[in-house]
Amino acid sequence: MTLRFYDTASAEVRDFIPLTPGKASLYYCGATVQGMPHVGHMRSAIAFDQLTRWLRYRNFTVTVVRNVTDIDDKILAKSADSFAAGFEGGPNSVREEQWWALAYRFEQEFLKSYDALGVQRPTYEPRATGHIPEMQALIQQLMDRGHAYPATDDSGDVYFDVRSWPAYGSLTRQNIDDMQGAPDADPRGKKDPRDFALWKGSKDSDPTTAGWASPWGTGRPGWHLECSAMVTKYLGTEFDIHGGGLDLRFPHHENEMAQSQAAGHGFANFWMHNGMVTYQGEKMSKSLGNTISPAQMLEQVPARVVRYYLGQAHYRSILDYQPASLQEAAAALERIDGFLAKAAARFGSDFGFIAGDFGTSTESAASFAAAMDDDLNVPRALAALHDTVRIGNSALAAGDDENARHARNAVFTMTGVLGLDATQQQVSGGKAAAALDVMVKSQLAARTEARAAKDWAASDAIRDTLKAAGVVVEDGADGATWSLARD
Repeated sequence: MTLRFYDTASAEVRDFIPLTPGKASLYYCGATVQGMPHVGHMRSAIAFDQLTRWLRYRNFTVTVVRNVTDIDDKILAKSADSFAAGFEGGPNSVREEQWWALAYRFEQEFLKSYDALGVQRPTYEPRATGHIPEMQALIQQLMDRGHAYPATDDSGDVYFDVRSWPAYGSLTRQNIDDMQGAPDADPRGKKDPRDFALWKGSKDSDPTTAGWASPWGTGRPGWHLECSAMVTKYLGTEFDIHGGGLDLRFPHHENEMAQSQAAGHGFANFWMHNGMVTYQGEKMSKSLGNTISPAQMLEQVPARVVRYYLGQAHYRSILDYQPASLQEAAAALERIDGFLAKAAARFGSDFGFIAGDFGTSTESAASFAAAMDDDLNVPRALAALHDTVRIGNSALAAGDDENARHARNAVFTMTGVLGLDATQQQVSGGKAAAALDVMVKSQLAARTEARAAKDWAASDAIRDTLKAAGVVVEDGADGATWSLARD
């Protein structure tokens, strides 16, 4: 089946035909590093990680760019607050922190969360502050083409003239006359309240380190401009896919598309947006007290469970958090892990197949591939995965080793594609896993001998020792199997 993805710009599912055969270029919006990561950030990262993994499974060479917005009004404001609190003193004062130090600190927190949840590092992860010359060049290009102008006051701002671009509003299918200017935007110096900043002149309250010299005066880039300049540098003026959260469609992505196309760039061939995360049917809000952070989730369950939960819905749908959500995800993973542990006990660590190639070895494996090809339909793919687990368990119980092997191979590859492959690393990957398997099996063999001799004290002692080491032993008709206990 041909790969097909939903394109926000055309509002339809289209065949994915890359600009360069055999290659795929993906840019998705990373974090504005002004605070700790929230579940929306992580859901978006996991969705585009699943996309990347599937494209690579389909033999595309994928270049991924995820930006870091490390200069922004909110970053400067939080840094200023830290100095004000530090100056006031007292036991609850916040340490004084320069804006660039604050941004770097939170950038590291995002990387920790990405890594914990198995989000692969992008090919490039550029910071906005490292690309000021490219941003200024793009502004000048827009001014030369008649789509940007310096502010009519002496602020040093430069604005994009939305009425100079007739296609403005096409991404979100809005008429410009029906739009309103951003409620928190400064209208001074604009021809139209809907015009947006490409360059922001420095204010007296801004730290001197947060401004760069330019032909229009010292200042810093506007948020929307940053992404256009960085994606062009790393992926060119036209690329395959631009991704991000649904909340970024307007104004961020609308403005990105307008300024880039106005500069003469083809820009993104596909726009893909992931849905939001809600809390028991309501929008998450600190004021309502109904938020849960990735860190809070990771305190409750292992990282693989959090990834399973955040990645289980179709990427375009709303993902609703319920109190039992993480437990349900844990139970689903336990079913997968249980089958793989039994298969490892039966067949050992030699899979006897080419890793990553499940082909159509089972009907459910073919269903998994068809689901992923069809706009990255992860819910259908997970249904196929669990169907394969059921088939594998039945085959093991019936002594049907051939079909059990097929099922195990398919499950191994499916979980790898979805980024849930830690169990396979445990039971079959690397010298450490192989050594552990040999040592545990030797203990299980000694326990079997003790049981045969009715030496129950020795048998129980071995089991207790393994349990203390984090090894869970299960006795079955085919003998004892083992797995590592969950955190």
